[in-house]
Amino acid sequence: MIQLERDGDLWVVTLDRADKANSVTEAMLERLIEIADQAQEARGVILTGVGRVFSAGADLDEVAEKGLATSPLWERLSQAIADLPGLTVAALNGTLAGGSIGMALACDLRIAVPGAKVFYPVLKRGVRPQPSDPARMAALIGPARTRLILMAGQKITAEEALMFGMIDRIVEPEALVDTARELLADSLAADPALVRDIAALCR
Repeated sequence: MIQLERDGDLWVVTLDRADKANSVTEAMLERLIEIADQAQEARGVILTGVGRVFSAGADLDEVAEKGLATSPLWERLSQAIADLPGLTVAALNGTLAGGSIGMALACDLRIAVPGAKVFYPVLKRGVRPQPSDPARMAALIGPARTRLILMAGQKITAEEALMFGMIDRIVEPEALVDTARELLADSLAADPALVRDIAALCR
């Protein structure tokens, strides 16, 4: 359900559970954390999905059975992605919802297809967001727009997300991963120490 392609120093991680809208199980979270921990040796990482939805968030069966919506594994994953030394790009092939938003917020760049939407229905679910998500979201789009998503429960279109600063570009589906690769090209070709230094300055 998680595919990993290593192309030299570039790693492409794909959520591959399209029949369930790429909803994330506990096993998938554990595998993603394992990959993120190993990706310290990668110089660039792309995170994407198959199908028309990037991820619907936590698998609902495991939300009911295991309380997956509030598992600390989500936060561990977000932090592991945020700590990666190379440039990271979330290539959002479709709608991004729930806890999976943390993965994308932890990436350095986010690009999305035109029909993508972003929503995080924490109040409807009766749960808190991952601890780092509100701060990361507010750093990108400001406190009021963060409240618009987390407290007013609004679904944000790709165009609105671009205007807000939550995503950096809107890209047609057939060009999504190629565009992510292009965004990583300079970092992959540069001195890794220089890339790390610039990343530290940006953060």
